[in-house]
Amino acid sequence: MADQKKTGLVITAHPGDFVWRAGGAIALHVKRGYRVKIVCMSFGERGESQFAWKEAGATLATVKKGRKEEVEKAAQILGAEIEFFDAGDYPLRTTPEMFERTVDIYRELNPSFVLTHALEDPYNFDHPAAAHFAQETRVVAQAMGHKPGAKYTYAAPPVFLFEPHQPEQCNFKPQVILNIDEVWETKYKAFQALPAQKHLWAYYERVALNRGMQGGRNAGKAMTYGEAYQRLFPSVLEVLQ
Repeated sequence: MADQKKTGLVITAHPGDFVWRAGGAIALHVKRGYRVKIVCMSFGERGESQFAWKEAGATLATVKKGRKEEVEKAAQILGAEIEFFDAGDYPLRTTPEMFERTVDIYRELNPSFVLTHALEDPYNFDHPAAAHFAQETRVVAQAMGHKPGAKYTYAAPPVFLFEPHQPEQCNFKPQVILNIDEVWETKYKAFQALPAQKHLWAYYERVALNRGMQGGRNAGKAMTYGEAYQRLFPSVLEVLQ
């Protein structure tokens, strides 16, 4: 994932998604000097805020406000910028304005890589919707005829799909395992910024430990914590290694 352009883009359906599944990659690249921007398409206010809805007097407005504050704190811990679209969740519904803004973000940021959801998820249709949105805007950003006369430097970046909650049901193939040992504590602090989904903290710690074990076995080098990704496009190499 390394590149001299030193930027990265994360497009996520809900607040917790980028923390559980890509928080290590975000923190690691920020530590390497990358500027990382997160596009958070919703506040996860309907279906992703179980504990927030159990609070007395909870309303849609208070849940959205609380989730926004939580996820801003999580992004700050990871060292990333974040922009919200307020597209709702369960279901996620984007607008033409959101589409155009994302095309502009691609062109302005010119990311070295993109992280987003798996292409399938029978348990949560917001996730593949966000993945499709990320892919379509990535392609449109290349089109010279889209907003003719706009000045930009852009090369369509590689896309890495982060691990879904139930990978076997989503046809997810872990083709890349990223060693996140040096930023695990940072990632876990970002977990703790999201008390509305505290039931997932231990689950995703186990996922990271499992991927770390697999990464160590494949690399022949000890690793404790890992994150798994699937490449959307093939790698282009000069030599096989």
